[in-house]
Amino acid sequence: MISPMMRQPYFLTLCLALIASGCSNDRLPLGQVSGTVTLDGIPLENAYLEFQPTNGRSSLGITDSSGHYILNYDNETKGALIGAHKVFITTQIESRPVGESGEPAVVGRKELLPSRYHSNSELTADVKSGTNTVNFDLTTKK
Repeated sequence: MISPMMRQPYFLTLCLALIASGCSNDRLPLGQVSGTVTLDGIPLENAYLEFQPTNGRSSLGITDSSGHYILNYDNETKGALIGAHKVFITTQIESRPVGESGEPAVVGRKELLPSRYHSNSELTADVKSGTNTVNFDLTTKK
């Protein structure tokens, strides 16, 4: 089953809106989550990660040039809810034109990953209290 967030055509916009929502969550049981995403042994830049718990709000992250990510629960809080998560990773970015010129504000990118990592994700993670390192060594081959 595809995550509700992943079905939206403007996943990047939704990620940013969620992170910018600014809700304080001092009482929630969160674990700190970071890690690295590689594709065929090469760090995967600009991949969007969503950790979706069974119940509750998802946490989001974006990989940097070295494939490293840190999950954010909201704008002020890093981490993810403690417990089991389904994980979705996508590299697709929708092009979005801006203004009358029609020039894209964001230049799109097609999905680089097999569907087993996003729309039909097989990925899971168990977030524990404290610091969690969750690496994803993805492959284009089955």
